[in-house]
Amino acid sequence: MPTTPEQAGDLIRNRRSIFPNTYNDKTIPDDIIWEILENANWAPTHKLTEPWRFKVFRGKALERLGQYLAGWYRANTPVDQFSEKKHDKTLKNPIRSSCVIAICLQRDPEARVPEWEELAAVACAVQNIWLSCTAHGIGSYWSTPRAILEADKFLGLAAGERCLGLFYMGYHDMPELAGKRRDVAEKVKWVEE
Repeated sequence: MPTTPEQAGDLIRNRRSIFPNTYNDKTIPDDIIWEILENANWAPTHKLTEPWRFKVFRGKALERLGQYLAGWYRANTPVDQFSEKKHDKTLKNPIRSSCVIAICLQRDPEARVPEWEELAAVACAVQNIWLSCTAHGIGSYWSTPRAILEADKFLGLAAGERCLGLFYMGYHDMPELAGKRRDVAEKVKWVEE
C-alpha cells in the first residue's frame, strides 16, 4: 500500500531534534539501524556518486568517542572560554546514545559534479535517516562540533573523505513536541510570466 500524502506530511512535520540528555537506556536493534541506513542509501545523488559514508559507533566505541570529543575540547579551548559543563556534556552525550553515526562525505574521485552537490546528497541521506528515526520513535540529533569536523585521523578517513558531523540516536520518553516554522507564504514567490 503506497504512503498517502497525509502520512508523508505527518512524518515530515513531526521530525524533531531530540537531544541525547533525553534518551533512555533502550537499545536500538542492529536490524533497525541497518534499515535506517538502507533508507539513507536511497537519497538522491547526481550521476549516482552516492557520496555518503557512515561510521556507526556502538558499545565501548561510544565511550571512546566521548573521550575523544571531550579531550579535543579541553586541548583546543582557551582557559578563559572553557566550560566544565560543556566538557561534561561533550563527554557524556555519546554514552547517553544507543548509537552515534559519523556522517561522512566521500568526494567523487573524478569530480564529475560540484562539491556542493555532493554535500546536498549527503544532507538528503541524513534527512532520510532522520525521517526513518522519527517513524521508529527514535530521537535523533545532527551535531557538527569542530572536534569531529577535524577528526580525520580519529575516524580513519580515506583520501577525499571528510566528516560532516555526528548523528546521535536513542529511544526517548519525550512527549510529542510542537513544531516551530514561520508561514511558508513568507518564503515563496510565484513566477508565472
